[in-house]
Amino acid sequence: MRKIPSLKALQAFDAAARLGSFSVAAEELNVTPSAISHQVRSLENELGVQLFERVNRSILLTEMGRRYGERVARGFNELEAASNAVDRSARADVLTIHCVPSLAKQWLMPRLPEFQRDNPGFDIRLNASPGAADLLSSEADFDIRFGEYPAQPGVRRVPFPPETMLVLCCPELADGPRPIRSPIDLAGHTLIHSEVNLFSWYNWFDAEGLLSLYQERGPRFDRSFMSINAAVNGAGIILESHFHVHEELAARQLVAPFGLTGYTIQGHSLNYMQSRTRLPKVGAFKTWFMHQLGIEDTTG
Repeated sequence: MRKIPSLKALQAFDAAARLGSFSVAAEELNVTPSAISHQVRSLENELGVQLFERVNRSILLTEMGRRYGERVARGFNELEAASNAVDRSARADVLTIHCVPSLAKQWLMPRLPEFQRDNPGFDIRLNASPGAADLLSSEADFDIRFGEYPAQPGVRRVPFPPETMLVLCCPELADGPRPIRSPIDLAGHTLIHSEVNLFSWYNWFDAEGLLSLYQERGPRFDRSFMSINAAVNGAGIILESHFHVHEELAARQLVAPFGLTGYTIQGHSLNYMQSRTRLPKVGAFKTWFMHQLGIEDTTG
């Protein structure tokens, strides 16, 4: 059992020590000055030390009272901080989303403010890494993955719509001294390689019947957002999913010289525990996310 003095006595002492007056402390605690005096005297008797010097109608902390007051104040500050943290947690439920880095930066983050505006009762925690989250241990409420992962019991997998792979570059390159109007015009241009893409430049040239023009040379990146940034800055031409470049196309930082149609892949998927969809935060995000993808929510 903890040996701690009465909380009322500690509150009275803390207020009097901070404010330097029994009467002002009484106003703060909404009690009488005599009640403050009684509680402080009771605390002094329990501790066996004098905490205040009474001089006429004023009070002064003794050296022991000053040291004790500092530690009591720290204790109350900790209690206040702990209570505030509990209060914040009670008011806001945290929705944890794990996402592969490039989709998080290029597609999800620009859209999340809309979800937050419509759902102010939820706080969002977004974690980005290439590995899979452990949904079975509730490490995340949702895991947005790229590529295939082994099925897990109880985990619902919702594939994204097919992703169109676009040839993209900055406008200055598309309309420069060697303009890009058809696939054969890529000859001699620098190709930027996104090493994690499921559909590579090699696959694209092969599908176009132009494998003889394929060049392995060029900058290589293991994250699509880095390849996109390089292309925006004029470093070369990229082959990238339409999902990743909405913002750059809208701002004309990138253009698609061959149009917005092309070869498609099945790349990303939304994954979540079916048993958790009854939670308001999970149900709300799932419905919103399906709407963002433009697909009907029939997964339950």
